[in-house]
Amino acid sequence: MEWEVVIGCEIHTQLATKSKIFSGAATAYGAAPNTQACAVDLGLPGVLPVLNKEAVRMAVKFGLAVDAEIGKRSVFARKNYFYPDLPKGYQISQFELPIVGQGKLAIELEEGSSKTIGITRAHLEEDAGKSLHEDFHGMTGIDLNRAGTPLLEIVSDPDMRSGAEASAYMRKIHSIVTYLGICDGNLQEGSFRCDVNISMRPKGQEEFGTRAEIKNLNSFRFVERAVEYEMERQIAILESGGKVVQETRLYDPDRDETRSMRSKEEANDYRYFPDPDLLPVVVTDEFIEAVRATLPELPDAKRQRYIGELALSEKDAAGLTAANATADYFEALLAASGCEAKLCANWVMGELSAALNRDGLAIEASPVSAAQLGGLLQRIADNTLSGKLAKEVFEAMWQGEGSADAIIEQKGLKQITDSGAIEAIIDEVIAGNAAQVAGYRAAEPEKRGKMIGFFVGQVMKASQGKANPGQVNQLLKSRLDALL
Repeated sequence: MEWEVVIGCEIHTQLATKSKIFSGAATAYGAAPNTQACAVDLGLPGVLPVLNKEAVRMAVKFGLAVDAEIGKRSVFARKNYFYPDLPKGYQISQFELPIVGQGKLAIELEEGSSKTIGITRAHLEEDAGKSLHEDFHGMTGIDLNRAGTPLLEIVSDPDMRSGAEASAYMRKIHSIVTYLGICDGNLQEGSFRCDVNISMRPKGQEEFGTRAEIKNLNSFRFVERAVEYEMERQIAILESGGKVVQETRLYDPDRDETRSMRSKEEANDYRYFPDPDLLPVVVTDEFIEAVRATLPELPDAKRQRYIGELALSEKDAAGLTAANATADYFEALLAASGCEAKLCANWVMGELSAALNRDGLAIEASPVSAAQLGGLLQRIADNTLSGKLAKEVFEAMWQGEGSADAIIEQKGLKQITDSGAIEAIIDEVIAGNAAQVAGYRAAEPEKRGKMIGFFVGQVMKASQGKANPGQVNQLLKSRLDALL
């Protein structure tokens, strides 16, 4: 039997507010346990929550970015469950009337196609605390610093049909919330994490199968791997005559498998009811339009501008706009260097990206700033440096040895562009390689193009890589053809 996977995602986005959603406690990451939890976060008797207006503004900003309905009237509810890191015994969330309603998002897939994924809703809620199981000798420690941290939970329609689509969707949401500045997008710190709902059904069947939810995936790669594993697990159960159990599972990246965590709750298990301590949130048209006026240029619009105005390829434009920090670096490089967009794009996506990946750095932490790299590209554009020498200078810049001009001067790396000097080297190479010259003269015309590479290599070696490659090719061909 042919099977089809049905996937929906719930992405928990930590909003980049300075204080929590219902209290004035700080949200900074890395504080000592329980030093950022006030009386409201601890659920002490007599305290009342006060809604953070900035969290509302950020939620509306996201809704506008994905062309979603904005709830003019939204309601906070109590989601009741008991767990050690939930001191009140309930979580304040939104249920029937969320702040953001239906929207849509176009994702791009590796083969070049695109697909529109529906967004069911995005609702505001508070985060729970964190249970710590290590170093407590059989006990569990509770850190309530995260309790009350504002979250925007973004729920997709069940529109994805592969792990690759789920990963692409997660990446696109990540790109949008970081462009908007409403989330720092740090997956390692838990600022951006994803729950994936997966079910299988026979191909062509309309009815959904029984789903399992994979919780707290904090890596794009893990989302794809978890989906692939879970698909195989569910198909094996169904084809052996069994039934998939509706449950919550965890993904173990070390073993590349999912394992059962608990049975999956339904909405009625949480006994939702409107929070009596919080009034309905009323969002006016004036507020919405004020937020709309603050929207930045979003990734899709920026990508199209790079293609239309800068004549970049779809691939280059997509790579440069995937992350806001990369686009900012590229635009700063473009301004600092005054060079063609293609040259700037090649260096950002090529040499710079490779160095960042090698050293495990984000582009914001690059040892070579956009202004410094711009100085290097200027030396390529004015023929002071060849591409090969430029890479050598870049590596020295990466190691902190100074500006491009200083390194060129210090290492004597200036490209040889004097025709007379290059011709003198060519003459020496031709004189020292009589057999190869004879072979060139005897070869068929269509084969000489490949044979000239040997002579180019010898000239570049003799010039210590400093001769202008374009001039070398042109002058060599002219000189060799004159010997025919």
